[in-house]
Amino acid sequence: MKRGFRYLEHTADVLVEAWAPTITELFEELAKAMFEIMTDTTKVEPRTCIDIETEGFDLENALYRWLEELLILHDSENLVFGDFKVYKVEKVSENRYVVLGKACGEVFDSSKHEPRTVVKAVTYAQMSVEKVDGIWRATVVFDI
Repeated sequence: MKRGFRYLEHTADVLVEAWAPTITELFEELAKAMFEIMTDTTKVEPRTCIDIETEGFDLENALYRWLEELLILHDSENLVFGDFKVYKVEKVSENRYVVLGKACGEVFDSSKHEPRTVVKAVTYAQMSVEKVDGIWRATVVFDI
């Protein structure tokens, strides 16, 4: 099985299920899924790349913080991203996971980028990150 994501039914928000052979690719897929909610990422050019370093107390919190950092960049600098590279998701101590990656994109331009749904927040509702039969899987709910 390769990597990917799909949107599942949810009453008010957007529920995403993603899968990938590695934890780093899983984080990349979920970032792409979040920005696909907002715009067509195939039309986003990698004009600006931003290094992102964050950490969490467990895998779910590390994923939450990674996605939250991307959403903060979107909200504060009006950036949309289409390319993501996660170099490391690593447990460095009992309650500390480090995430190192980068996101590439450009300033949102409504004449070029299709405005879709506004993502208000990443949530912990129904969030899970696990490795099942050699495949990393996760679910995340985005507040819209």
